[in-house]
Amino acid sequence: MYKLLKKDGNARRGELKTCHGTIQTPVFMNVGTLAAIKGAVSTVDLEEIGCQVELSNTYHLHLRPGDKVIKQLGGLHKFMNWDRPILTDSGGFQVFSLAHMRKIKEEGVSFNSHIDGRRIFMGPEESMQIQSNLASTIAMAFDECVANPSPREYVVKSVDMTTRWLHRCKEEMDRLNSLPDTINRQQLLFGINQGGVYEDIRTKHAQTIAKMDLDGYAIGGLAVGETHSEMYRMIEAVVPHLPQDKPIYLMGVGLPSNILEAVDRGVDFFDCVLPARNGRHGHVFTKHGKINLYNSKYELDAGPIDEGCQCPACRSYSRAYIRHLFKAKEMLAMRLCVLHNLYFYNNLMAEIRTAIEGGYFKDYKEAKLEQWQGRA
Repeated sequence: MYKLLKKDGNARRGELKTCHGTIQTPVFMNVGTLAAIKGAVSTVDLEEIGCQVELSNTYHLHLRPGDKVIKQLGGLHKFMNWDRPILTDSGGFQVFSLAHMRKIKEEGVSFNSHIDGRRIFMGPEESMQIQSNLASTIAMAFDECVANPSPREYVVKSVDMTTRWLHRCKEEMDRLNSLPDTINRQQLLFGINQGGVYEDIRTKHAQTIAKMDLDGYAIGGLAVGETHSEMYRMIEAVVPHLPQDKPIYLMGVGLPSNILEAVDRGVDFFDCVLPARNGRHGHVFTKHGKINLYNSKYELDAGPIDEGCQCPACRSYSRAYIRHLFKAKEMLAMRLCVLHNLYFYNNLMAEIRTAIEGGYFKDYKEAKLEQWQGRA
C-alpha cells in the first residue's frame, strides 16, 4: 500500500498504491468541494497542471446533488470524469464550522443544512455510508474538530469520543466493503488525530489510533486558530507516534511555507482551499512571493504571472491582460489565476519530491523560504 522510498532527515519520499493509481508523496490534493474546483477548472485542466489527487466533501455532496444520486450515476469518479484518486473529507470539519446550528451527542451530530435549514443527522456510520456511495479512493473517519484554544477538559472528552467514533467508522467501512453493490470495495480509511494544542493529549491519541492498523493517519484540528509555531510543535509531537509505514496527512494546510515546514517534520499529504481562493481574488504565487494582480503597477506589465512558469496562464497571457480581465469582471481572470496557483502548488510538490530523492531538501527549503520572504 504505502512504500517509503527515501528519507532526508524527517522528510519522506514515498508512494501510496490505490485502486485508482499510485500517489507520489509528498502530495498536495486539489480541493474540489462540490466535485468541482471553484474557478471554472475542469478535470481535464487538473490533469494538465499535474494534479494527482482531487478532494471532495462528504457534507456538501450529501446535501446536493445527494450521495445516493451520485451512486446511481456510478460514483464520484464517473460523475466528474476523473480517473485518478479522490479523497473525501468526512464532513466533521463542516459540522464544526456550523457551531451555531449543531448539537453533538455520542450517536453523532444533528445540524441544520446551510442550504435550506432542514435538520440532518450525521454520525460515524452515516459518514461512512455517504463516502461509500461516493466511492472515493480514500475516506476520512468522522471526528470532532475543536477550536483552538479550547478548555482542556472539553478537549479530553472530545478526543475520547473521536476515538470511539473511529472504531465505529472502521466497523462500518469493513461492512460496506463486503457488500456486493458497493462501487469501490477497496476504499481506504484514514483516521484523524485530534487534541487541540495539548501535546500530551495529541501524543496519547496518536498512540491509541496507531494500534488500529488503518490505511493512513491524519493530523486534524490545526490551522483553526493556533499560531504557526504551535502547529509545528503539534506536528513534531504527533508524527513520531504514528505508524511510519503509513501515509501522514496534515488537514487543511496551507501556505507554501507551511507545507515546506510540515514536510520537514514528516508529513506526506496536504490540502487547502487557499490557492484556489486566492486565485479567484487576483492573489497569485510566484517564485518571489505572492502578488496582487489588482495593483495598478501591473497595468502595463507584459510579462507572465511568474517568469519561467509552464502553467496555461503563464504560457499564453500577461499580467496586464489578466488584470484587465479582473477589472472588467470577466470569469476568465479567475480561471487563469486558479490554474496558475494550483500548478504552482503541484509543481512545488514535484520539486520537494526531487529534493528529498537527491538528499538536499534542507537546502531547498531554506532557499525557497528566503526567496519568498524577499518579496513578501
